[in-house]
Amino acid sequence: MSDRSNSAVDRDIAYHLHPYTNARKNESEGSLIIDRGDGVYVIDSQGKRYLEAMAGLWCAGLGFSEERLVKAASDQMARLPYYHSFAQKTAGPAVDLAEKLVGMTPPQLTKVFFANSGSEANDSAVKMVWYYNNAIGRPQKKKIISRVKGYHGVTIAAASLTAMPYVQAGFDLPIANIIHTGAPHHYRFAQEGESEDAFTDRLARELEDLILQEGPDTVAAFIGEPLQGAGGVVVPPDGYWAKIQAVLKKYDVLLIADEVICGFGRTGRMFGSETFGLEPDIMTCAKQLSSAYVPISAVLISDPVYQAIADNSAKLGSFGHGYTYGAHPVAAAVALETLKIYEERRIVDHVQAVAPRLQDGLRRFQDNPIVGEIRGIGLIAAAELVADKAGKTPFDPAGKVGAFFAARAQDHGVIFRNLGDTIAICPPMIITEAEIDRLLEGFAAALADTEAWVAEQGLAAVA
Repeated sequence: MSDRSNSAVDRDIAYHLHPYTNARKNESEGSLIIDRGDGVYVIDSQGKRYLEAMAGLWCAGLGFSEERLVKAASDQMARLPYYHSFAQKTAGPAVDLAEKLVGMTPPQLTKVFFANSGSEANDSAVKMVWYYNNAIGRPQKKKIISRVKGYHGVTIAAASLTAMPYVQAGFDLPIANIIHTGAPHHYRFAQEGESEDAFTDRLARELEDLILQEGPDTVAAFIGEPLQGAGGVVVPPDGYWAKIQAVLKKYDVLLIADEVICGFGRTGRMFGSETFGLEPDIMTCAKQLSSAYVPISAVLISDPVYQAIADNSAKLGSFGHGYTYGAHPVAAAVALETLKIYEERRIVDHVQAVAPRLQDGLRRFQDNPIVGEIRGIGLIAAAELVADKAGKTPFDPAGKVGAFFAARAQDHGVIFRNLGDTIAICPPMIITEAEIDRLLEGFAAALADTEAWVAEQGLAAVA
């Protein structure tokens, strides 16, 4: 709980409506006020240090004090603090960044559209799919398939794609033309005795059945994260994406790869699409594109999609979509410097080198009686907490135990994020093995506290 004597806390309560927050709870307890950053650590307004084991929101890949990014922003602010990309105008950093992204992403992606967040990027991708199909004379081919546990943002279309009740409840969502298929989470959704191979076969059949039920001439695109992030760090079984893509190609359904969390080294390759073998027609990215130092996102599209959009823009007089701050020169300059640092410091190699320390360290907790599953790859992982390990029974009510764990970890000086009763781990990619050990110490302490509390409360099955 925050120190209520701190005027910043009181002013925050008085004036600030927080995202993803119980507003009444915030009124009574107040928020943690973060004052500054130092590498993988953040320091609150009272001077307490926390190892930020979520890189903020899966995003501060270079940590919280990279001076080169500060200088890149400052230099660009002094040269050209703002310009737009409307009406055949743009700024130099946007040109350089577009060229850089096309050169480092899958070869079929040839053009870049800039936005400001992952939500905007995914919303833009939906609009582009609709625009594309109108352009090529398929006005009925408009439905977008996303997956249970998928997270794609909170704008109206993106929130409709995000198949989680807490994003849609109270907002009259989802909108029309958004449909959902199953999540590739074997632990949670496999039938009794079903192997991973049989499970992925079934998911592919269910996808094909859904397309046939809706009508292949109405299904335009499938959107998926290479691994599902905010849905609980769901790592797909081997072969899943190959089977899904075969179905999509059979029915001429575009693949949108949401790389907002996976992109730029998080999974141990530059993109999650490389890690899991995706060949997207459209790719969205954000977060670690600028190490989150300034808002920026991008939509990369294949040449067939671009050519149709270009033809339709000529026919209609304009591609009538864009954002005031899209391709902002300061954001583009910071993103360019971020990508340069990733290359110079061989960040992908570093992730590969230290990831076993995290993944193996977390798996030491697999036998704990309230840990159902430890899962992850690269520098992203999760621990799912359960009431009954043998039966995989969730806690009731959902989220109470996870919130207790996160609060105890914070008291121990490590910030995790609970996704219901799943504890997410996604530290800055610059983290060292010694810092991973500190992260694991905080995890162990919070888990011990939580196990004892669960027993006191009678929330778990008796072993």
